[in-house]
Amino acid sequence: MPASLSLNTLEELLRGMLRIRAFEDAAEVASQGGVSAYGQSAGASAQVRGPLHLSTGQEAVPVGVCAHLRPGDYLTSTHRGHGHTLAKGADLSRMMAELFGKATGFNGGKGGSMHIADFSVGMLGANGVVAAGLPIAVGAAHGAKLQGKDGVTACFFGDGAINRGPFLESLNWAKVYALPVLFVCEDNRWSATTASAPMTAGEGASARAVAMGVPAVQVDGNDVEAVYSTAAQLVAQLREGTGPCLLHARTYRIKGHVSVDAAAYRDAAELAAARETDPIARACARYLALGGSAQALQRIERAARDEVALALADAHDAPWPEPGTAYTDVQTTGAGQWY
Repeated sequence: MPASLSLNTLEELLRGMLRIRAFEDAAEVASQGGVSAYGQSAGASAQVRGPLHLSTGQEAVPVGVCAHLRPGDYLTSTHRGHGHTLAKGADLSRMMAELFGKATGFNGGKGGSMHIADFSVGMLGANGVVAAGLPIAVGAAHGAKLQGKDGVTACFFGDGAINRGPFLESLNWAKVYALPVLFVCEDNRWSATTASAPMTAGEGASARAVAMGVPAVQVDGNDVEAVYSTAAQLVAQLREGTGPCLLHARTYRIKGHVSVDAAAYRDAAELAAARETDPIARACARYLALGGSAQALQRIERAARDEVALALADAHDAPWPEPGTAYTDVQTTGAGQWY
């Protein structure tokens, strides 16, 4: 059982979790149209084109892990990457602008939710292809090692990714070359619209990692104290050069696969039970038990909502990309067929 955190540390973790929750709640409404609690009025049409993959209910994992990462450490994400991006230190307003397709976004409005990246804080990118972030993480870690850089790489992926080839390939490469990679499996129990357990042979991510000689630790991914303490130990080991390891965090995806998915395929009792383990509610209860005040929690939540409201307003007013930028940042094959 991990040692209890100090009140100040728990407060900082809660601050990060509440920022992610506030962002996801507002982004969800922006993708559906309507009016949110953040002062947003989308009218009849959505301001974010296309559905979003929300990380609502999974906030404890990125916050607990990224608390131990430095700006020079790398991170790769998934299609459900808003929480990872914010936890690594990326600018909230620029991410909202990217979702709105505006020129002030991280990718100039051309990448959207599944291609957000901020190299300035080591966030190497979200990825729309399941398991594709794993070999990118391993490649980044190997490149850094060859350059003599000091740092670790955190690689987030879902439980659905462990049934794809890049998972085993990446663990194998990282182990063979003793790379400082923290593989983080966010086991939210669902692979798109299919329950993961019936589709996964054996005992899951941890067992497969151990079979390849990669140490693995399981943790309650909805307990931010447990994630924080466990990640602290694993990251410290990585910095000592012990080679890769895996953190298997069991959590739950509260929302549907995408922001416009009602998830009618999911059993209502299962969802209700999952809501009882909400990571933010649990952290708030723990904070109060340690002597924190309800007023302080209200201030933290209000600050998160105010920050998101400002980001929404900025994204709404930001300019659209110039038409000519459609021809920049595009790879050419040299044969002229893109002209």
